[in-house]
Amino acid sequence: MPRRCSDALVVDMLLHEREARLQGFQTVVGIDEVGRGPLAGPVVAAAVILPHIPSLQDVRDSKKLSAPKREMLYRKIHSRALCIGMGLVEPWEIDDVNILQATFQAMLHAVGELRVAPDFLLIDGPYRLPIDVAQKGIPQGDQKSLSIAAASIVAKVHRDALMARYHTLYPLYGFDRNKGYGTPEHLEAIRRHGPCPIHRMSFKGVRH
Repeated sequence: MPRRCSDALVVDMLLHEREARLQGFQTVVGIDEVGRGPLAGPVVAAAVILPHIPSLQDVRDSKKLSAPKREMLYRKIHSRALCIGMGLVEPWEIDDVNILQATFQAMLHAVGELRVAPDFLLIDGPYRLPIDVAQKGIPQGDQKSLSIAAASIVAKVHRDALMARYHTLYPLYGFDRNKGYGTPEHLEAIRRHGPCPIHRMSFKGVRH
């Protein structure tokens, strides 16, 4: 019984991918980002092209998974995906263009890094990217599309690893724990020590 329930979840999560293929599209990519809200670090996007039968029953919105589960699924997605692209926009670029535009740039970078050009984009959120490719924005897409959910896991694990490395450079801010988000500990560290080079100077909580 648990196996049938798990399989049913995967079938539901592949609805948007199947609909795109029924319209004649062959290479469907799921796109998601992580890191819009933090006070520090980059915004990171992933673009994931899965096979038609991906066998990834446990993949879902990365925010609903424990860190060990995400890391296990990250490895599984990399072993099963046909192609993965990553995009990253640095904090100073976010300050220059604003976080929404930086998010779109990260997504476009991720698509550009794919070895195979997609012909249909499934995007997390009610968005449309400025690119001449058929696409569909899906609010809460990481809960409704397996490809987007896979991208959310890949982006989250990748960004968390980056923030852990930044912690070794700037240990005063607890980036290994807060991943750049505005926790009380992090806000107190900014008040006490001032911002470091990876803080987003345009964000409330960093600027004074």
